[in-house]
Amino acid sequence: MTTAANTPTSTDPAPDFDVPDVYRIENISVKEGMPLVVDMTRSVYPHEQVYGQYCSIQDFIDAPPDEVYEYLSNTLSLEEWTYSLRGFEKTETPGLWISDDRIGKRPGAVPTKIYTRTVANPEARTVDYHCAWDQGEHLWMIYLMRVIDAQLVLDKPGSVVLWTNCHHPFYDKNPFPQAAPEGRPVWVGDFWDLFYAGHVLELRNLKAICEHRHAKGQPITPDWMQQDGRKE
Repeated sequence: MTTAANTPTSTDPAPDFDVPDVYRIENISVKEGMPLVVDMTRSVYPHEQVYGQYCSIQDFIDAPPDEVYEYLSNTLSLEEWTYSLRGFEKTETPGLWISDDRIGKRPGAVPTKIYTRTVANPEARTVDYHCAWDQGEHLWMIYLMRVIDAQLVLDKPGSVVLWTNCHHPFYDKNPFPQAAPEGRPVWVGDFWDLFYAGHVLELRNLKAICEHRHAKGQPITPDWMQQDGRKE
């Protein structure tokens, strides 16, 4: 039975627990811990250490967060701000789109098809693009994005956009080779080491589009995206 006498209060110390490799002020002093964090701090970091398993980028956009979120949550926006996704069309599966990824195309060859489903949450302003080359049954390439009100985190109007990709094992080897167009010389995972630079370029595209339209008093999401018959 819990009584007032043994009910924990905010001033009670954290309960004891025996979990290895957990660093807390109860078991390691600031003096003891400082050499650990200094040792983990470098002036230069290897690319693999920073972007090997996860690729995260971020930027400030001088435009309202709700409008930036609305734009990103519309799958057709990918035709504008991404480098190579073009020609979006609805598939027979509700919410699933197909388009060309022109980065995977040789002149005269069959283009690489990419499938996309957009999963968005307006309350958290998260927009996740679930994608895959060649087939739409297993969408394993997940682009995780979040739009944050810059007033909360930078004390100024605008948006902060966070974008993360995780290195799924399928990047290392195509699990659906039978679905690939004949003669394609590359696999999407061949570009993983360039994801950081490529995504920075695309995030700059997003920033430029949003800031340009907002500065001119135009809707960030253009009318054609709202009215296009392809939109769900």
